[in-house]
Amino acid sequence: MARYNSETSIINKSKYYDFLKKKRGVKNIVHFATPVLYNPGLIQRMMLATTSHIWVTGDHFYKIAHDYYGDSRFWWVIAWYNGYPTEADIKLGALIEIPSNLESGLRVLGK
Repeated sequence: MARYNSETSIINKSKYYDFLKKKRGVKNIVHFATPVLYNPGLIQRMMLATTSHIWVTGDHFYKIAHDYYGDSRFWWVIAWYNGYPTEADIKLGALIEIPSNLESGLRVLGK
């Protein structure tokens, strides 16, 4: 299940994109609607099984997602759940929580 599978697409009719349509030789520019993600509350976090992971040199969200979920495309679930917009924001030795069940993690985040 990819991040945008259930999102609606929007045909952008703004004149602002006329140059891009001409350049690409297309009639329409299609955008995805901005997804709405939720920050899980305390009760939701308490009810969700997680695995603790200590951030070490060489860690990347995509590698951790591959290790825990078998799919690196879900790196954003771990990042969003822990409130880190980028890996540069995490200090070595930081403890992060990884939702043990991907489907449950997605549900808590509103996906």
